[in-house]
Amino acid sequence: MTTTLQSGQSPRISLLGTTALLFEPPGAMDIHTQRRIWWLARQVEAWPCTKEAVPGMSNLMLVFSDPPRNVDSVEADLLAAWSRAEELHLEGRIVELPVIYGGEYGPHIADVIDHTGLTIEEIVRFHTEPLYTVFALGSHPGYCYLGGMDPRIATPRRKVPVRGLPGGAVSIGGSQTGVSASEGPSGWNTIGHTDMAFFNPLRTPPALLAPGDMIRFRAERIIK
Repeated sequence: MTTTLQSGQSPRISLLGTTALLFEPPGAMDIHTQRRIWWLARQVEAWPCTKEAVPGMSNLMLVFSDPPRNVDSVEADLLAAWSRAEELHLEGRIVELPVIYGGEYGPHIADVIDHTGLTIEEIVRFHTEPLYTVFALGSHPGYCYLGGMDPRIATPRRKVPVRGLPGGAVSIGGSQTGVSASEGPSGWNTIGHTDMAFFNPLRTPPALLAPGDMIRFRAERIIK
């Protein structure tokens, strides 16, 4: 069941089975909204019914210890909490990622060039200039959803996904960029590669980065 209150203006709350729900606020997918999501997660994780509160990219998944007896009450509490939500500023680390752009390491950079009309040097410059914030972890263990990419290099996702994108692949998908933490399928456009390891099950914590951390890409080499 999906509940939409004042469509386009109020948050959307969707049930995920009987023990979870997804909270999606309206508005832009930006750092200001994400900081309010972080604040909301801190609040609801302390509720007696909450097993886990997982921030996503401009959304929050709330997992219950047991199926709630009154879902409407939980939804009302969520909406009330969101109405007073503040921006939570997380003090994260800055991690620099050396990247080899183009060539065999960036098999789709030609598609980004064709779409944007930019040169490979311009794409690399626009990609490495921002300081990206880790909005959330998801998709697969250690994967970071990043905010802050220059819109001039935004490129639509691929019509046919790649089945075996290697770990460390630096890619662009729509208005976002990210780095694959492990091998797997992807519909994003790979423009480079880094050797940084983002997930190690033997490490504590196993994920290298957390929400609030920041990434700066550094061009180690450009292959034309």
